[in-house]
Amino acid sequence: MTSPRQPDRKPPRILCIGIPVRDMVHRITDLPGRGEKVRADHFDELAGGNALNSSIGIARLGGRAVFCGPSGDASETSNRYIFEQVAKEGIELNALPIAGTVTPVSNVMIDPSGERTVVTFRDPRLWEVKLPDPDELLTDCAAVLTENRCAGFATDLCIEASRRNIPVVLDADVVMSMREGLLQAASHLIFSTEALSATAGSDNLEEALRRLAEHTSSFLAVTRGAQGMMWLDEAGRIQTMPTFPVHTVDTLGAGDVFHGAYALAVAEGRSIVDAMRFASAAAALKCTRFGGAFAAPTRAETEALLARGTAKVAGS
Repeated sequence: MTSPRQPDRKPPRILCIGIPVRDMVHRITDLPGRGEKVRADHFDELAGGNALNSSIGIARLGGRAVFCGPSGDASETSNRYIFEQVAKEGIELNALPIAGTVTPVSNVMIDPSGERTVVTFRDPRLWEVKLPDPDELLTDCAAVLTENRCAGFATDLCIEASRRNIPVVLDADVVMSMREGLLQAASHLIFSTEALSATAGSDNLEEALRRLAEHTSSFLAVTRGAQGMMWLDEAGRIQTMPTFPVHTVDTLGAGDVFHGAYALAVAEGRSIVDAMRFASAAAALKCTRFGGAFAAPTRAETEALLARGTAKVAGS
């Protein structure tokens, strides 16, 4: 006897907090030396920024993404361009334009290996923004995703989300103080290799994770590029997972897609291992295509790679 079909549940709503950036992307053969000029083989103009890229990844994977954060003056061409592009992705926007400020801009150079080199300008006045009331932002919110460079205006909201038992996923891409409020407010801290080493004062990533664990009860992990992920499990053991082997042409936005996919998986109630595999598969597929986060995969593409993939956990 067939069970009656359950009504479809709404996809989880993920609040992404950050600062949008207009990316000027050049594909080049060799990085220029000091004082040199090089000719680009291709040029793209994209909406970017860590949290904005994550929201694009979430939307592509079938989640409901809402982006909130400061942006440049509403009259700026760059500002309008960014949000016109993002609106096409079905992302809910709660942008906070700051009068008289410059929209952040990045110059991105991508070499033949797919690695990117980035120079970014962000107007210092953008950090002075005040977010809307938590009741407005956190209603119907299944998870919050932010980056630690936004701690100055995002910490209080993350604390309130934690108080409401809403998971908070932190993209820790720059060095943190051991007294940083986000160490306690975030339920999931995912560091880049450089940020983890600088924060913990150790180039040994296992040791660095254990040092951080002395200061927070949050889940701790580090992304290591092509070397895959490493994290501490509930028993304090080191776990690792390789990346999915793919032909990489463009890493721009891959880490952001990883964080967005991970936050979506957490909001869906997946285990840590399943969330890591899901995020790793999404990021790997993004690396096979040019276009920053706009090359993020669909849910069907990601699930297909998961069905074929061999990324497995190794514990110690």
